[in-house]
Amino acid sequence: MYNLMVICFSTVTLFACVKSALPPPCDSEIYCTGPILHQMQTAKLFDDDKYFVDMKLRAAPDVVLAAFHNLSSKFPNNNVPPDDLREFLNEHFDKPGTEFETWTPPDWRDKPKFLGGIADEQLRKWAGEIHSLWKSLGRKMQTAVKDQPELYSLIYIPNPVVVPGGRFREVYYWDSYWVINGLLLSEMTDTALGMIQNFLYLVDRYGFIPNGGRIYYKNRSQPPFLTLMVESYYQTTGNKDFLRAALPVLEKEYRFWMTNRSVAIRLNGMMHMLNRYHVEADLPRPESYTDDLELAEGLTDELKQQLWMNLKAGAESGWDFTSRWFIDGDGHNNGTLKETLTSQILPVDLNALLCRNEKTLASFHRLLGDDDSAARYDQAAARRLEAVERVLWDAERGAWFDYNLVTFSRHSEFHPSNLAPVWAQCYSRPEMGEQAVQYLRGSGALEFPNGVPTSLKESGQQWDYPNAFAPLQHMLIDGLSKLPSKDAQQLAFDLAQRWIKTNWLAYIKYEAMFEKYDVNGDGKPGGGGEYEVQLGFGWTNGVVLQLLDQYGATLTSGGRHVSSGFLLPLVIAATLALQ
Repeated sequence: MYNLMVICFSTVTLFACVKSALPPPCDSEIYCTGPILHQMQTAKLFDDDKYFVDMKLRAAPDVVLAAFHNLSSKFPNNNVPPDDLREFLNEHFDKPGTEFETWTPPDWRDKPKFLGGIADEQLRKWAGEIHSLWKSLGRKMQTAVKDQPELYSLIYIPNPVVVPGGRFREVYYWDSYWVINGLLLSEMTDTALGMIQNFLYLVDRYGFIPNGGRIYYKNRSQPPFLTLMVESYYQTTGNKDFLRAALPVLEKEYRFWMTNRSVAIRLNGMMHMLNRYHVEADLPRPESYTDDLELAEGLTDELKQQLWMNLKAGAESGWDFTSRWFIDGDGHNNGTLKETLTSQILPVDLNALLCRNEKTLASFHRLLGDDDSAARYDQAAARRLEAVERVLWDAERGAWFDYNLVTFSRHSEFHPSNLAPVWAQCYSRPEMGEQAVQYLRGSGALEFPNGVPTSLKESGQQWDYPNAFAPLQHMLIDGLSKLPSKDAQQLAFDLAQRWIKTNWLAYIKYEAMFEKYDVNGDGKPGGGGEYEVQLGFGWTNGVVLQLLDQYGATLTSGGRHVSSGFLLPLVIAATLALQ
């Protein structure tokens, strides 16, 4: 059953489709709402709001709530002073991290085969050290999380995991795609399988995968990479029985996105269905509680709720936060974090990912002998491809752009996501891929020594200039490398060399891998946003291993030098072109 909101314009009609049965909200009166959360967070007892909501209860929630009620009743307006809050915390909560036990993945082995394909001795040694980091990022839940879940904000999952690192103590959804690809290269197929089974378990339980492994993330997801995780595992193992068991769960997640995150628009007389990020939860994020409260100061209650919903939608996108989601009072892609309107934007990369998912689901059904189901997903992919080209493709600029549902027009700013259909191979004419290469070359985004920035706007948000993130670099490089032209393939290698260089130099300086990097300078971590740059780091490690596997014969630790053996075919091709 849908509630349809219809907004009519001359050539465009928008239908925002919202299913009545939304994901189950977090109803914890300690971790998600209520006076304890409010007072603990607004007292700013910790530098990071996530710290409190990751703490474990020492007694049942009703006992802790009653104790807090008794404590707060002693003070005017029930406002407990900071010293008393600290004492209450020490009595009723344990520090974050106590819910995990030490765990080293048992399938970790020294010297996986892919290391032998890395020609540069320094890079080969570094890859071995990154391979060793999987051991320090492994986490296994205490059995008490399953037996007494009410004492934890952690969501129980049956298998151990590899986490991003730093403040991200638990598993995260889209991060895990690159983690799992790295684990598979490291020949840790059991650990990778366990993580995929955890996500299948979460879809069975909730109908979708929460943003991360905490109950306060239960009202939002993240970019839906589970189908591609299963594809990576199947390509590595050929395990058709696992594929057969997983496929109905993958379809269940796909239905969630099509039911709860889809928008149909009428453009020039034709209807098109595309997807967006959209979260119906109008309270501050528990893990960023004071940030959200302070940002909403001065707004009406209605605008506060709208802002908090759109901040959660921004978090669902994985890009939290970015000028990409800003829409100012005139409806244009400008403004500040306070003008975040994520749910009013149709993102290129989400729709490219779903296009690739649809094609992958079709291939899974075909592998398992179900041609009728395969044909249905083929048709879904074809419909989406047409929608992507009609709504998001700009033939003049030669790339795809996010679509603004306020002005019914495309945005124009550069983001690496503008080339996501190249990565997803979700375009109908070969020349579109080559046009996108020329768009990228003319965008100004290739002028930086350490990678492609997340945007060219310096907003102070982390998913903007000058930061670069491993997943976006990998999607860009992977997409370019699949194009037939030598120009695109050379550019893919060049970007891989830049990214390896900045990761390598930062590792030499800091003996650490980071969540994000600065596209300027000489190998340094990124900054900005709501928290300090994090060490670890799961997706960064996975992408570096993938690039070293793909280009290991030619990548160098000394900069952008390319071996003569790699350049020779390009020189010959260029010579022939001039004749």
